[in-house]
Amino acid sequence: MIDIYILDLFVIGLLLLIVTLGSGWIARLPLSFALIYLLVGIILGPYGFGLIQLRRDDVFNADLLERITEFVVIISVFSCGLKIIHPRRRRVWDITARLIGFLMPISIFAIAIVAKLFLGMNWGEAILLGAILAPTDPVLASEVQLTDINDKDELRFGLTSEGGLNDALAFPFVYFGLFAIKDDNWNTWFKQWVAIDLVWAIAAGLIMGFVVAKAIVWIDQKIQKRRSADALMEDFVALSAILLTYSLTEVVNGYGFLAVFIAGLVFQDTYRNPERPLAQLEFIERLEKLLEVGTILLLGSILLWQPIVNYGYQSLIVIIFLFLIIRPIGAWISTIGKRPLASHRRRFHPATRWLFGWFGIRGVGSLYYLAYAFGHGLKDGVGEEIAWITYTTIVVSVVIHGISATPLMSWYERNIANEKKTSLPETLSDLE
Repeated sequence: MIDIYILDLFVIGLLLLIVTLGSGWIARLPLSFALIYLLVGIILGPYGFGLIQLRRDDVFNADLLERITEFVVIISVFSCGLKIIHPRRRRVWDITARLIGFLMPISIFAIAIVAKLFLGMNWGEAILLGAILAPTDPVLASEVQLTDINDKDELRFGLTSEGGLNDALAFPFVYFGLFAIKDDNWNTWFKQWVAIDLVWAIAAGLIMGFVVAKAIVWIDQKIQKRRSADALMEDFVALSAILLTYSLTEVVNGYGFLAVFIAGLVFQDTYRNPERPLAQLEFIERLEKLLEVGTILLLGSILLWQPIVNYGYQSLIVIIFLFLIIRPIGAWISTIGKRPLASHRRRFHPATRWLFGWFGIRGVGSLYYLAYAFGHGLKDGVGEEIAWITYTTIVVSVVIHGISATPLMSWYERNIANEKKTSLPETLSDLE
């Protein structure tokens, strides 16, 4: 009898071959690669061949899912940072500040209100659900993000920088929800939460991301002057930077996701040779694509029909509010008065504002926060409810955003991006 592990390797290899050779056709279809991986994951899961299993004796392996998704996210947020050129030019970050400073809190607390009023959760559980579902996904959103370091479209820039940052900055609210679930007397932990989980962890993430990345680049450049590294091994500098930055930041109780995103910005901005970060970006993007395959296959294998049906009503309420009301209205509010760069318009085109609202893709970041919550106090019936709402929301996002991303972005490029010229090159010299 053939070992299941060997069959898994065969199927994954066959899948990679098919999507790689067929990528030219797939890219033209209103169909995302993630949707293909999801369908294959379902086929390989308990309702198909049973080749991928995260459950043993009906016990879900949350620790394994947490570690896998954690690694995928840190690779992806570093990639987001590497795609952004000239990060010190402050005006380009205005849209990011709006999406993080307004849209993310609006999303968290609006989801929490929906969970409180319609699902009967207490405030701790409701805020935790909001924090899990609020971050947009940097892994699955590649079709709507910056395509390369020369792409400076403001819609793509906003979605890329948002995806790179909100996977880290939702963390304080995850902690808030977990604290509130364990102890509904906020007075006993609120000050500690503000001091450590809000102020210190964010500050440590910013500082460590800058310092560690600067140190690695400096060492790399000094050594390269004396003796160049093997060309085949040079790209691993980026991977080492990700792992060192993340681990050292976690040691000092900072947010590693935030630090890794900052490290990506530093790498892009610091190297004197622009070819270095470009080569690193190509390597990291390939690794990111490979990890995306594995993660979405796992998601497909997790799905069970009966729990999806049992929590279908709750999931439907959250999905309708999140995708059709909370995110679109939140994005509209967040972009009030925003004037696009390099445009004759005084305000963003209405369609651009709605696209910011529509492309709130959920995915691997939400899976990570869910697994993290299970490892730090989330359990029992409410844990199951939050888990299946999260799984269902991600699946629906993979389907509807995956189908709509290609045609909508093509329409945007033809009718708005070219007309408005909402790209940055003409203004970069004015932003110093």
